[in-house]
Order: sequence, then C-alpha cells, then structure tokens
Amino acid sequence: MPPRSLNWQSKLILLLVVPWTALSLLFQVQWFFAHGPNMVLWSLGISAALGLLALATRAGTPAAAATGALLTASMMLGVADASFQPWRSAIVPVLAFMVITSLATRYGRDRKQRLGTAEDKHGRVAAQVAANLGVATLAFDPWLHVWLINSGLFYTRGIAPMPIVAPALAALAEAAADTVSSEIGQVLGGRPFMLTTFRRVDPGTDGAISLAGTLAGILAAAAVAASGAWALHGSVRVFLLSWIGGIFGLFFDSLLGATVERARWLNNDAVNFLSTASAAVFTLVLMAATPHHAITDF
Repeated sequence: MPPRSLNWQSKLILLLVVPWTALSLLFQVQWFFAHGPNMVLWSLGISAALGLLALATRAGTPAAAATGALLTASMMLGVADASFQPWRSAIVPVLAFMVITSLATRYGRDRKQRLGTAEDKHGRVAAQVAANLGVATLAFDPWLHVWLINSGLFYTRGIAPMPIVAPALAALAEAAADTVSSEIGQVLGGRPFMLTTFRRVDPGTDGAISLAGTLAGILAAAAVAASGAWALHGSVRVFLLSWIGGIFGLFFDSLLGATVERARWLNNDAVNFLSTASAAVFTLVLMAATPHHAITDF
C-alpha cells in the first residue's frame, strides 16, 4: 500500500482525465445527436449498463463505476462514424479488457488472500479506473486525432483521415497485460524476480516479474489488440502495432515498479498511468517511423 502522502498522484490523474473527458463527451453527444442519435443512445446505454454491472458484481465502487461508464462512452463516440454499429466500436476492446482482467483477478483468489495480495473486496476505486483507462480514452479523443493529422507526422495520400486507433489500443492492451501478468503470476509464477537485478523476491513485490505472468500478460495484450483491430476496421498492421506497444508498456511498467515505485516516488496509479502512456507513445513513434503509409492503415 503506497504511503498516504502519494495519494495526490491519484487525485491528479483523476483531474487530468475526468474533467476533459466529460467536456469532450458533452460536445460529442451534442454533435452526434444532431447527425446520428442512435450512436449517442447506444454509447450512453451500453456504458451505463456496464457501470451498473460493475456495481452489481462489486467490481468497483460507485465512483469507479461512474468513471468507467464516462470513459467508455467517450471511447465509443470518439471513434464513431456514420456507419456506427455497436459491435464495430471501441466497446469491443473495452469488453475484452474487462472480461480478461476480471477473470484473471478472480483466478486463484484463495492463494492471493493467503499471500495478502488479493484485490480489495469492494473492487477498484475511481483513480484506478482512470489510471488504467485514462490514456486510452484520451488517445481515442477526436480532438487529439485532429491535432495528430494536422501535425504532418502522417501522410494521408489525400484520403479523408479515419481515427488513429493503434495508440489507444496499445494503451488498453498494456493495461490488460499489466493486470493479467500480476494476477496470474501470483498464482502460477512461483517466486518472481526483479527486472533490474534478476534476484528472487516475494510475490506482489513492486517491479517483480515471472515467466508465467509475463507470458499471460503478452497473450492478454494480443487478445485486446486483436479485438480492437477487428472491431475498428483495422488491419494486421493495427494489431501488430498495438500489440507491440502493449508489450513495451508491460516491461516499462515493471521497470517503473522496480525503481521509482519501490523508492516511493510514485504510487501504483501513477505507474499504471505512465505505463499505458508509454505504450501509446511508443506506438506513435513506430507509426511516425513509417510515414509512407496512409493514416487509414492505423
């Protein structure tokens, strides 16, 4: 449990993510309601239903459920177009993330309780939701897409640009990989080792990794990246970029955990937020390194 003095970092993440997302969602709802109200109804309805489900299953506190619903609705509308279909939207990778991480959290719960590493019985709090999903939400934001397109980093061949989804999917993939690697590693990984020293440590130690946990995390990242690439009319290239970005973020998370988190400079929410951001940024770097591809390839 991080020192209380680091709680300001969790509050800062909430402040960075929630107000911007709420304002962006308001503008998106206004615009889409005039051009395609079905998009708004589906997005808000599904997001609210998921929030209620999280409450009913005690997967999160009321504030966490509300935060998750807000971020999900923003992600769905952020990449919506005139041919909007719920099963061809951001809800697919979000659902993949939720299902995979939920199953991993519940797997081997008795052993995790004996180790003292089991998740709180009240579920996640709002800051944890923002730390895990905040970067993906911001990366799906249409205003960011406009800035990236106008920046000249990506060549469009004169084609009307589509939303850039690979960085957002990479952030989601990293969040899933981080949770799954930790949860599965505690059950199947035996005594993990530190990424920086390769010394064996107790399960649950910040920055510790195991072979079983890492492999499970890589597979989780692949599942989220693949589901997102399929749902968002992507390609194999979208899948590979977001999967590679998610894996990069997974190891970056372990590096932060083994260094700045163990030194108590950052709390776990800050590490999670920065790790998902690293996945998105690394994917953007990969994209910018191949400028001769149309932006619709991403």
